[in-house]
Formats: sequence, structure tokens, C-alpha cells
Amino acid sequence: MQTRNFPDARILVADADPPARSVLVNALRAHGLAVDEAAKATEALQCLHSQKYTLLLLDPFHLGLSERELLKRARDLDAALILVILTAHPTIDSTIAAIHVNAFDYLIKPMAPDDVLNVCERALELRAKQLRQERVLAMVRNVMSELDSGMSQASEAQAAPPAEKQWLMLDREKRIATLQTTPPQAVELTESEVALLSALMETPNHVLTVTQLAQVALGYNNMDKWTVESVIRSSIFRLRQKLEPSADAPKLIHTVRGRGYYFAYES
Repeated sequence: MQTRNFPDARILVADADPPARSVLVNALRAHGLAVDEAAKATEALQCLHSQKYTLLLLDPFHLGLSERELLKRARDLDAALILVILTAHPTIDSTIAAIHVNAFDYLIKPMAPDDVLNVCERALELRAKQLRQERVLAMVRNVMSELDSGMSQASEAQAAPPAEKQWLMLDREKRIATLQTTPPQAVELTESEVALLSALMETPNHVLTVTQLAQVALGYNNMDKWTVESVIRSSIFRLRQKLEPSADAPKLIHTVRGRGYYFAYES
């Protein structure tokens, strides 16, 4: 594994078996990767709350939560998190749970550390490719925005709105959304939340389906309908919790039942 290709990657290993966890952690660190470890579900969830991870290597057995619940909470905390399931107790239920959270791989113990390293390399390569695509899309969007701004300023019929109407500013690089309240309120977002909010803001008052949002904002393709809806709904919920004055009466991100979501502001 050429770790120089993944300088910003951070991996969390959650496994209740100390020897197995130690072998994986040491193997990953030996390849120059930043790795944290957890022996319980509560520790793993706390890590995911406080730190941004690229990949979660998870053996749900004996961690203290049901596999389905633990995977759901991990996915809800970060829609872009890469999940790799490790288990010595494969069941139909655990396989279905892995599918529902769009796990990258499902490995049966015992496995050689090199096999896990190869899976991690493939997963990190995929994420690096997605990030490159997102950067290219962001550049294209910025160029298009500048072109639209120039055309708007040149046309009285399409004059830009007054400065006081710019009630929400999004800094994609710093992952900061600033609400133009009194005083202004800065909110930190995750990478996936920035991508989702950007897609909605770039087409205001235009309804985007959950499938379109999953593809355009998060780069997810060929996902089953249940997973797409679960990922987008949880992401929209977190955005509303951070940005809306009231999640029950949203002013920014609106739902159109049976169709999707759109971005607008109602004074």
C-alpha cells in the first residue's frame, strides 16, 4: 500500500477482541496510516462524533450494540464514511445490515492482515477518486457561478439581489456555513453535508430527488432505493438540525413528499 497517496486518511478499528484488534492496528500503522481503535460500541461512536474518519473497520460482535443499530448510527454520523465489516459470525441478518448501509466489503474472519490491507487500499483509492471528482466539480461550479454573476451584473433585467438578501454564505473549502443572523452564526459542516448543501443551493427552488442528490452530491451510484433514501434523509436531518431555526418548520431545505428536496428561503 502506497500511503503517500492517502496522506489525509484516518481509520478507526472497532473490535472487541484485543489480539485481533492489535494485529490490524499495528499492520495499518506499519504502512504509515493514521489509526484509532475502539473496544466498545460507545467508544467507536464517541470517536466518530469527535473525529473525521475516512474508513471504519468494524467487527460488531460483542461491542455492546446490535449490529444493525451500530451500523445505522455510524452511517447516520457520516454518510460518506467507508464501512468494512469484519466478522467470524456471518449471518443473513448481518449481510442484509451491511447491504443497507452500503458497506464497501464484508470479510470473514480469520483473514490475513494483507487481505485487510488490500481492501483498505481499494477503499481509499475509491475515496481519493471521489474527492478528485468533487474538486473538479467544485471548480466547474465556481467558474459557472462567476460566469453567471458576470452576466447577471451586465443585465438590468437579471440584476443581482441586494446584499441584505445574502442570508446564507457557504465556504466550501473551510466547510463553514454562515447564517446572516444578528450576530452572524457560523456552523461547521462535514464534507458530505457541504456537498449536499452545495447541490441544493446551486439549483434553488428546483426539486432534486434523493437519487439525484446521492449521485450529484455524494457520488453514490447503483445503490438500492432503501439505502439511498436512508442516507439522504439522515443527511438532510443533520443539515436542518445545524441550519434551521426550527427543524419542524424549515425555511431553507424543503421537502416535497414523494419527489425530493429543494432549497429556498422564506422570510
